[in-house]
This record gives sequence, C-alpha cells and structure tokens, in this order.
Amino acid sequence: MAGLCAGALALVAAGRRSRQSPQLFVQSAAVWTLKPALHQSKQRLRFSRSLCSVGYDPNEKTFDKLLIANRGEIACRVIKTCKKMGIKTVAIHSDVDANSVHVKMADEAVCVGPAPTSKSYLNMDAIMEAIKKTRAQAVHPGYGFLSENKEFAKCLAAEGVTFIGPDTHAIQAMGDKIESKLLAKNAKVNTIPGFDGVVKDADEAVRIAREIGYPVMIKASAGGGGKGMRIAWDDEETRDGFRFSSQEAASSFGDDRLLIEKFIDNPRHVEIQVLCDKKGNALWLNERECSIQRRNQKVVEEAPSTFLDPETRRAMGEQAVALARAVKYSSAGTVEFLVDSRKNFYFLEMNTRLQDPYKSFGLPSIGKLSQYEEPLHLPGVRVDSGIQPGSDISIYYDPMISKLISYGSNRTEALQRMEAALDNYVIRGVTHNIALLREVINHKRFVEGDINTKFLSDVYPDGFKGHKLTKTEKQQLMAIASSLYVSFQLRAQRFEENSRIPVQKPQMANWDLSIKIGDEIHSVIASNSGSTFCVEVDGLKLNVTSEWNLASPLLSVNIDGTQRIVQCLSREAGGHMSIQFLGTVYKVRVLTELAAELNKFMLEKVAEDTSSVLRSPMPGVVVAVSVKPGDVVSEGQEICVIEAMKMQNSMGAGKTGKVKSVHCKAGDTVGEGDLLVELE
Repeated sequence: MAGLCAGALALVAAGRRSRQSPQLFVQSAAVWTLKPALHQSKQRLRFSRSLCSVGYDPNEKTFDKLLIANRGEIACRVIKTCKKMGIKTVAIHSDVDANSVHVKMADEAVCVGPAPTSKSYLNMDAIMEAIKKTRAQAVHPGYGFLSENKEFAKCLAAEGVTFIGPDTHAIQAMGDKIESKLLAKNAKVNTIPGFDGVVKDADEAVRIAREIGYPVMIKASAGGGGKGMRIAWDDEETRDGFRFSSQEAASSFGDDRLLIEKFIDNPRHVEIQVLCDKKGNALWLNERECSIQRRNQKVVEEAPSTFLDPETRRAMGEQAVALARAVKYSSAGTVEFLVDSRKNFYFLEMNTRLQDPYKSFGLPSIGKLSQYEEPLHLPGVRVDSGIQPGSDISIYYDPMISKLISYGSNRTEALQRMEAALDNYVIRGVTHNIALLREVINHKRFVEGDINTKFLSDVYPDGFKGHKLTKTEKQQLMAIASSLYVSFQLRAQRFEENSRIPVQKPQMANWDLSIKIGDEIHSVIASNSGSTFCVEVDGLKLNVTSEWNLASPLLSVNIDGTQRIVQCLSREAGGHMSIQFLGTVYKVRVLTELAAELNKFMLEKVAEDTSSVLRSPMPGVVVAVSVKPGDVVSEGQEICVIEAMKMQNSMGAGKTGKVKSVHCKAGDTVGEGDLLVELE
C-alpha cells in the first residue's frame, strides 16, 4: 500500500485479499481485511479463513448510533461499514471541514470548533457535548487525534458510552513509550538499549547519548506517527534534536517528555497486527513491512515482508502476543519492531489503534482539488480516501489524499497493478507524490527486497528530483509531445474552418518542429495519417497511435507497440506544455522551426537571487524567528522555524551576510513562496 499525499500508496504483495468482517469492527475498533500470507502455517491459515467465513450476523445486537471522532478517509471507511450494518452515524467536523466527504456521508454532523485541531478534533469537551446531543451509544476514534488518549476513554466510560478500542489501562501502558518499554522487558520482549527515564534537559540528553553511544534516537514519550523524533550523531545534533522533538511533542501531544535509545543503523521497520478479546484470547495476524519511510513516517507498506523467514515471523508474532497479554489488551493493535540485517528484532512501540496513516516525501502542498479521479476501474486495486473533486487540502491537517492498495496472486502482479494504478490516478490542483511512489516500486533495490528505513535518503541523498529519462524514454516523450502539439493545431484548424468567417489555413503534410526538454533542443519531423502520427526523432522514426481525446485527462498512447498512459496537465503560450509521463511531470516546449528561430530574440525574465532572500518553501505557521535587521548571519545558520502539519522545519540562510529586513514574526501564518527574510 502506498500513501498518496499532497506534497513533495500499501502494497499487498502476496496472498489473496479476503472480504471485510464488519462483526470484528464492532468488537475491536477497526475494519480489517485479513490477508493470509503465503508463509503462514496451515493451522494459522485455516484460522484466518474461518474468521473471514464467519462474516457479520445480521441478527446480532449492534449499536443504534455511533459517533466517529475523526475525519478524512478513516471516518469514511467507518461510515461505510456502519451503513452495511444498519448503524446510524454521527460525524464531527471543524468549521473548515463543514463540506467534507465524511460529513456528507454521515446521518448527522456536529461542528466541534474552528480549524486548529486543539480547538476541534482534540476538543474533548465539545466532542462529549456532541455525543450527548446526538445520543450516540459508542465512539470510534479512528487513528491519531484522541484514539490513544486515556482521558477521553475515561470520559466516555463515565457517561456510559462505549469506546471502540482497548481499555484505559492498555492505552496508558502502550501509549507511553517509557512505560511500554519497561512492560516489554518484563514480558521478555526484545527491546532496544537505551535510557528508560525522562530526559530533563539538553545537557542531560548529551550525557545520556554519550553513555549509550552515537548514533541515538531522541523521541517523544507520548509520540507516534514520526512526530517528536530525531536521530543524533553528535552532541550538537543531540541538543538540536532535544529542542525540536520536545517542541513537536508538546504541540502534537501536549506532552514534551522525551526518551533516548540506541539508533539501530540500517534497520527494517516491521509491524505485527494483533487481535485480542476480553477473555484472554490473542493472536497475531502476520506482518507489514514499513521500511520505506521518511522522517520516521511510512511512504510505502508491503505485506508480507520479503525479508522475514517463517521462524523470525513466528518469534515476532509470539512476542507481540506476549506483550498484548501482559497488559490485558483487548481490541486490534499493532506492535512495531526494528529488524537488523541478521534478523535480530527489537520492540519499538505498540499502537493501541488502527495503524495506517501515511505522510508525504517532500514539502506539504495545500489547495483545492480541481480534478480528481481514482483508478477503480483497474483489477486488484482499492482506494481509501475521504476527498472528492473540489475538496480542500488544508494546512491544519495531514496532507494525505488517499491510500492506494494493490494486491495480486504474487508480488510481481501486485507491483504491476500498483504501477498501472499510479499512472491512471488523476489529481489536479495540488502537487502530489505519485512520481516518487512510482520510482520506489520500480527501483532495483525495492524489487529485489533490498530495503531499510534509510532507503529514501540513500537512493535520493539530495531529495527526489523526478524520474531520470533513458534515451528511449526521452524519444518517446518527444514523440508524444510532438503528436499532442500537432493534434491541438489540427483541432484549432477544424474549429476555424467551421466558423462563420472561414479562415484559409495552409495544409501541412509534414511539421518541422523544435522541442526543448530541460536544456536540450531537438529537431523533430511529424506527419499524421488519421489517429497515427509518424514522428522522426534524432533520425529514429516512431509511430504514435491514440484516440487523441484531448478532453480526457488520461491519454492511452501506443508507441511502436509500447503502451503508455500520459496526462497533458497544461498548455501555455509560447508552446509550453506540462506532460505527466512515467509518473513525473516534464516541462516541454514545442514550436515550429520558424517560431523557434524567432523565439531567440525574446527577452528572458531574470531569475531571483534566492541566496539573498528566504521564502517559505511550504504553507505553515512561523514558530520562531532567530534574527532581526542588522544581524550578521552565516550560510546555513537558522533564521526561523516553520511548522507545517505538526512537523517543525528549520529554515537557514542561503549565504553569509547582514539581515536587511524581516517580514514575519512568531505566530504568523505563511503561504508557499511568502517572503520571510531579506539579506543585503
């Protein structure tokens, strides 16, 4: 599965996907799709199948009304299952989410406050009032927000409202990283060496880090989802990590306590799903590999892991169950492990909730989805989303657009289906991470299963810049761009010929064109016969065939037998086109040879000296400003800190110089490209 985000989707690789079990939803806080892995023992496989075969008994007593204390795709999934079970639903929402999909889907909706999460989705008083007002009998918390808040669970219990999840004891024990690690040790679960107490300040953090030995991981005790986590390789990074992690923890969880432990270099991140009831029964439902991640947040998820052998898988599952039993856990849960190159595994944390949020690789993007189409027509593809055309991706919440899942009879088939789904996904109005996801699943290391949590930083040390075209792919792109250009010209001619004032246009047998891709300029000759274009690129003749339905966002193009799905995102004056090809968007300029010659005399806009100005690379809130006019700063020195989607980002000076002016202050909301600081 891959998380499709707005900004810079889980891959079920083996095993057939069985039907959902709504009955498990009511009992255990989640809607599961049980995926019997190919490596399971026959006994466990039979048990998983028996769970799936039970299904939902329509005669079983259920709740009459349930409130979902969440938003987005998880709220939509819960509502869909409730509708199948005949349970009425109540959606809560902030004022900016009033027209969201989950609000429209629910039977009732209640506004619980303004946009900031602290005043809406984390506002327990307002949510409790909504429960009383609507007389909801149960609450499903989804993931994030209040899903692991023991005080919320206590408030519900006091009002006689059922919390769809574990009891407060398990939430407290597993929600606190320090306490959960001590419990894991007592349950004889493998744990990572480190300091189990609360770190008081930066000086103590440095002392502890030195005792453990670098590198170390600094992380929020009450954290999750990658927030409040930093890797430190020396004393300076430890001090910075302590500051940022504590600030993020306080902002996201209202708890700035930190712990420090040994960082396992080149690890894999593997999660085990557990399922427990209130009678002491517990089982593990195999693993998900989440090693493709950035800033400790998952980008691609795969099940089963290509790395685990049956013995390691069984040992991890047994330890996960032992931990769940140690805290008398009931409900669905996720036990996370780090696995080293020798298959040694260490307990990381337990999530007492449905575990499936995904984040972006790159900077978050906000805006309105002007066009949105999911690839649901393809086989072996599922999409979980909470948006529709016209939806807003807001600065206040996670920038996730959807979760794209592909599955197949084997890993190769699942990968092929994922690639096709990514090519057929239409998202307009915001930037997204389709290009990155497509590159990851096609990368040689990923295909071979040679991955770890450093995969993205190792493969893209300078950040992901898009797909690097091979010579053949570049020729295909130029042939497609040329065919598109001529198609648009022919359509314009037909329109003019059918106008009331006919305009005589010369009929061209061949089109002598100039194509610019990046810094390269190529001469191309194009001609057409019906829907087929013959394009000569660098002396190579390519036949390009398509229906050329220019009104469709997706174009299926055949280039000498190779089928490609492309999207023409925009056309601008001067022959400029943006074409999405192999997942990446390429800026292409197509002109006739005559127009290209004349274009040489056009003046070009002088680019801004970005070293002298600091602009916000993302929408967010200014947390701190470290300089004032007249200060002398060094290249790379921190000037300000921007918080976006609850993650803090340090902005540094582009060069050494004197501060000329400061255009922001702590607390300001800024947009992408807004001027923050100028240097002389």
